[in-house]
Amino acid sequence: MPELLKRCVVTGGAGFIGSNIAALLDARGHDVTVLDNLSSGFLQNIPSSARVRVVRGDIRDADALDEAFARADTVFHLAASVGNARSIAHPVEDSDINVLGTVKVLEASRRHGIRKLVYSSSAGIFGELKTVPISEDHPVEPDTPYGASKLAAEKLCLAYAKLYPIECVGLRYFNVYGIHQRYDAYGNVIPIFVHQALRGEQLTIHGDGEQTRDFVNVADVAEANYRAARQAGLRGAFNIASGTRVTINRLVDLIEQGLGADVRVEHGPPRPGDVRHSLACIDAARAAFGFTPAVDLEAGLREYVAWARREPV
Repeated sequence: MPELLKRCVVTGGAGFIGSNIAALLDARGHDVTVLDNLSSGFLQNIPSSARVRVVRGDIRDADALDEAFARADTVFHLAASVGNARSIAHPVEDSDINVLGTVKVLEASRRHGIRKLVYSSSAGIFGELKTVPISEDHPVEPDTPYGASKLAAEKLCLAYAKLYPIECVGLRYFNVYGIHQRYDAYGNVIPIFVHQALRGEQLTIHGDGEQTRDFVNVADVAEANYRAARQAGLRGAFNIASGTRVTINRLVDLIEQGLGADVRVEHGPPRPGDVRHSLACIDAARAAFGFTPAVDLEAGLREYVAWARREPV
C-alpha cells in the first residue's frame, strides 16, 4: 500500500482543531495542504512553513477540492458548520455544509485516489446519554440539526469505506478546548467563559451548573488524528475524549485559578439541545491506535488562558 501521510490535506485547516492538526503534521515533517474558506478560520493559525500550502476555497466547490486533493494520499476532514445552537438557528446551512459538503469531499477523495480519510465527528450524535460512561455502541439519537448532520456525514464516510478503496475513520470528539479556540457565542463554554472573564464580564451558567462535561485538549485530539491516520487498515468510529468529567461549576473554579482572579457568575435557564451529563469511554481508541490523553484540564486551562491573553477576541 502507498505510504500514508506523505501528502496530507486538512479541510478547515485554518480553524481551531484543523490548525492544530496542520501544525502537528508540519512539525513531524509531512507536506500539508490546508483547504479553508476562512469563514471562521484565521490565516495566522496556519503554520508558516515551506511544507504547508493554503488553498482558499469551500468544500462545496469541486474546483477547490481538486486543487487541494491533487497528489494527496491522506485527508483530515474538519471543515464544518459547528455547534448545537448555530444549527438550531441555521439548520439549512448546517446540513448543506456538513452533509452535502462531506459527500463532495468523499467524491473528490475517490477522484484523486485518497487512501485514508479521518473524519471529525462529534459526541453530539448521541443526544441525551442513557448510560455513562458512553461507549461507541450507545444509541445515536441526536437532539439538534448539528448532531443529526454530523451523524449523517459520519455514516456516509463509513459507507464509502465499505464501497470504495478508501479507509475512513470517524473520530467522535467530546468537548474540545485549547489554543487557537477563539470566542464564539455559538461555541464551547471554555472560550466563552475565559474571554468574558478577561473582559471583566459576568459569566452565565445555563442551569444549576451541576451538569458535567468531558473536556479534551486539542493537542490530544491532534495526536488522535495522527495516530488514526497512521494505522493502516483502520476503519470505524471512535470516541475521542479525556475519559474524565467535571461540572460546569467546577470548571468556573478552575478558570478562576488560571486567571488568578475571581469572576462574577449568574445562572440562567438551561439551553435547548444541551445534554445533562457527558463522559466518554475511550477504551476502543486506546486499543485500536494507542490513543492516550496526555493533557490534564488544569494544565490545559492554564495554557489556554495564557494564549487568550495574547490573542485578540
